[in-house]
Amino acid sequence: MIMVEQLGKNAKAVSSIINTASTKQKNEALQLIAEKLDQSVMLIMEKNQKDIETARSMGIPETMIDRLLLNEARIHSMANAVRKLIQLEDPTGVVETGFTRPNGLKITKVRVPMGVIGIIFESRPNVSVDAATLCLKAGNAVILRGGKEAIQSNTVLVDLMREAVEQAGFPKDIIQLVTDTSRESSTQLMKLNGYLDVLIPRGGSGLIQAVVQNATVPVIETGTGNCHIYVDQDADLEMAAEIVYNAKTSRPSVCNAAESLLVHKAVAEEFLPMVKEKLDKKSVQLFGCPETIRILGKSVFPATEEDYATEYLDYKMSVRVVDDIDQAISHIQTYSTGHSEAIITNSLPASEKFTAQVDSAAVYVNASTRFTDGGEFGFGAEIGISTQKLHARGPMGLPELTTIKYIIHGTGQVR
Repeated sequence: MIMVEQLGKNAKAVSSIINTASTKQKNEALQLIAEKLDQSVMLIMEKNQKDIETARSMGIPETMIDRLLLNEARIHSMANAVRKLIQLEDPTGVVETGFTRPNGLKITKVRVPMGVIGIIFESRPNVSVDAATLCLKAGNAVILRGGKEAIQSNTVLVDLMREAVEQAGFPKDIIQLVTDTSRESSTQLMKLNGYLDVLIPRGGSGLIQAVVQNATVPVIETGTGNCHIYVDQDADLEMAAEIVYNAKTSRPSVCNAAESLLVHKAVAEEFLPMVKEKLDKKSVQLFGCPETIRILGKSVFPATEEDYATEYLDYKMSVRVVDDIDQAISHIQTYSTGHSEAIITNSLPASEKFTAQVDSAAVYVNASTRFTDGGEFGFGAEIGISTQKLHARGPMGLPELTTIKYIIHGTGQVR
């Protein structure tokens, strides 16, 4: 516990400095981070390549290695995402509301930083930059704990960010990395009471459930993405096929990729061959109901209950032909993880029913689930996609990394 606890002490000691920093100071630090990333492309790629070599030696699938990869374009993209944060409004100090009580007390509700935030994440080293810079802009100190498969990449990225914030006049310990990637260090971070104000897990269902079940510090649950697309009887089928293809294959290893396809029986005969032809371009394996198999043939594997409940994160998809929109909604309510769902339809009543009854963080009409993303929503980078309802839901940007404080001014009132 000593090493992780020391990180907590370090973060707590410097949190008041970043908590009270001006927007100008924070933006200067962000600018320096972006510059460091752009100037260090070769160094970052060199360290990242070592992680990729290790991952391949461990037998990690190529779809997951894609999450790990940092090439020149992705590194510059990370730097540009940091620059976009500079342009976003600083949520700290924003007055939510204010009012005066009959006794003359003036009460103001103000946004303030959380304090110290912990992030446990897997695979994707870009998360270290996204998380650290979002926390910085929102005025928080952060402790990052990535997976062993990305330790070289995470270490170099955090070292560069620590250099940048120190150059900007902040203590470098406002950004820290847990370099011990054992399960023990993860457990210790989950129990860092007195130092962590909130812990946010980003990764697969195993990691998220481990944090939710074992943490003694407050947790914001980011969800796995068993995302559904329902193709209604009144859908534009060409558009539907394009949306399904994008949602499944543009980046199958991410949480907003579609995993399940539901098709109204009235259009199944026409639509399923159409969409399969597109999905075949990426060799997507389909796991379908008996009606799907009847239409598409034996190239479709019989779907099990487990298939309908699975977040594949791969070129795989479950398919079911449904009788109507009510059966589609019932299926989603049974198997969804509450992340993102979509309906493809030209019927206003159908779209209104779907958006009203489907209880997920993001519900789409005639668009790909791949848009559930902080950047796509205009929030800058995101800290994660929350599938819970307290205190944040959906893509979490800067405001979700703050809390509120009531400031009360009086003139001598007593109760």
